[in-house]
Amino acid sequence: MGPDLSRRAIDVRERMDDPHADPRALERTYALFPLVNAVVSGWRGLHRREIQPRARRGPIRILDVGSGGGDRCRAIAARLRREGLAAVVTALDPDSRATAWASAHDDGAGVQYRCGTTRDLVREGDAYDVVLSNHLLHHLSTDEVQDLLNDSRHLIRGGGVALHHDIARSRAAYALFAAATRPLEGGVLSGSFIREDGLLSIRRSYTAAELRAVVPPGWHVRRRLPARLELRTEAGPRDP
Repeated sequence: MGPDLSRRAIDVRERMDDPHADPRALERTYALFPLVNAVVSGWRGLHRREIQPRARRGPIRILDVGSGGGDRCRAIAARLRREGLAAVVTALDPDSRATAWASAHDDGAGVQYRCGTTRDLVREGDAYDVVLSNHLLHHLSTDEVQDLLNDSRHLIRGGGVALHHDIARSRAAYALFAAATRPLEGGVLSGSFIREDGLLSIRRSYTAAELRAVVPPGWHVRRRLPARLELRTEAGPRDP
């Protein structure tokens, strides 16, 4: 019998969130994020729909909240550079272990890495054209989600967009991830938290209906494949 997926399992914690997590397993997990996110994060579509059109109008600023190992930031920065488009990409994470690892593995991408929270940036008066996150919402309580969304609204400037993407909790998503990662458990994923934490992530994640019930006005929840949720808001047009 599988786990109860009728409600969020907010009482469980992912291994990588443990401040005493095995450093080698944690670093192995960060190193595998590019593989996982290439399959599930949909960052290329996000780039095509939201980032590229804004960058074609002029230099932009991008903020990735809860950036973890920074792989998505580096991929976006590299693609913009290949396209000849100017952008400053900032990777923000409150975990100093993630920030240190990501910074050490920048490999010339030129991403700015910062250990901190969105509240820190709001206090400093920062502003961005694109604020995004990936697999962050399920780590947060309802109050923390609302704080993140309020901060995101403050951080996007005229013409900007905030997009938070996460897993949509369902039996199908759980079964698919379990089946897809089981053959890799003793090979590619060995020594990492990817499989265990991935299953816990699905248990902690929101459904579309749950997310709609907690977001402030002005935010829109959309379902995306595979088993994904998109939470979106836009700022008004930039002043001429």
